[in-house]
Amino acid sequence: MTKSSKTHLRNPRSKQLLRPVHIVGTGSYVPDRVLTNADLEKLVDTTDEWIVSRSGIKERRIAADWQCTSDLAVEAARRAMEQAKVNEDEIDLIICATITPDMPFPATACLIQQKLGAKRAAAFDMEAACSGFLYGMEVGQQFITSGTYNTVLVIGAEKLSTIIDWEDRSTCVLFGDGAGAVILRSRGEEAGHGILTTCMGADGSQADILLMPAGGARYPATKESVSGRMHHLKMAGKEVFKSAVLAMQTAAEEALRRCNLTIADIKCVIPHQANIRILEAIADRIGAPMDKVYVNLHRYGNISAASVAIALDEAAREGRFQRGDLILLIVFGSGLTWASCVIQW
Repeated sequence: MTKSSKTHLRNPRSKQLLRPVHIVGTGSYVPDRVLTNADLEKLVDTTDEWIVSRSGIKERRIAADWQCTSDLAVEAARRAMEQAKVNEDEIDLIICATITPDMPFPATACLIQQKLGAKRAAAFDMEAACSGFLYGMEVGQQFITSGTYNTVLVIGAEKLSTIIDWEDRSTCVLFGDGAGAVILRSRGEEAGHGILTTCMGADGSQADILLMPAGGARYPATKESVSGRMHHLKMAGKEVFKSAVLAMQTAAEEALRRCNLTIADIKCVIPHQANIRILEAIADRIGAPMDKVYVNLHRYGNISAASVAIALDEAAREGRFQRGDLILLIVFGSGLTWASCVIQW
């Protein structure tokens, strides 16, 4: 698609939309504690060179013992609300994407609602692992386009340090804690298209390559499950890498096709911050130069559902794109799940 034809940008939702949906505020929060690769060298048999060469990660943030996932989420939510100039009484719905809820039930979103004082808001959790934030944005925008709600708060929040096996050097070096949030609203047709399209997918046949085996109905907590370290994240790294690159490429290409766009039309690509090799591979597959790809992986590691939410907020605040620019978000996670989203900012 050429610059001269950009006015013909196709919104694949246009025939169904009652109202276009826009991101009117973003926010993020990461804990104060920094866990460096040098710190990890004291915990497990690893080195800074080994970690950086295989993942691109130099440090990650770890929440305090007293902080729950809901606490991280509230901080990110308040920053998004402040930017959007939205108060708690205006929020109609809270969606929290997480794989590390405060507890199995009630939903962490309900605890966030109470802490924010958003008494009018409905609230529920979304569990699609690292893809959860984009799944949540799509669900939230459907409530707005249908006219059910006007203002939706979508949060990706994780305290992954609570489920990491700190004796497993292949996984403990990869993950961190944090939260990101957006406020969704309609600014009207005159404000542009907003969220153009979201492509989502899943493949449950590969559920066993990235999972936490115990803690649910299949393997409830027992002495055996605890001693067997079944309540920690388990990952088959090579299999995840191959599946992630292919799924993210497919999702990205489908989203661009739906909108009649090419990668040249995209101002900024924001992928899930899992591994620098994955980011480089997906950039190469879709033809995006790395200077167009936003990366904060080296500072935070993989924060699952929060990763792309934090990256979106930071990229926006750094001025990586302006009003009217096109952004491509791409994610992949356990499930397996994946998603892509094109936004006209």
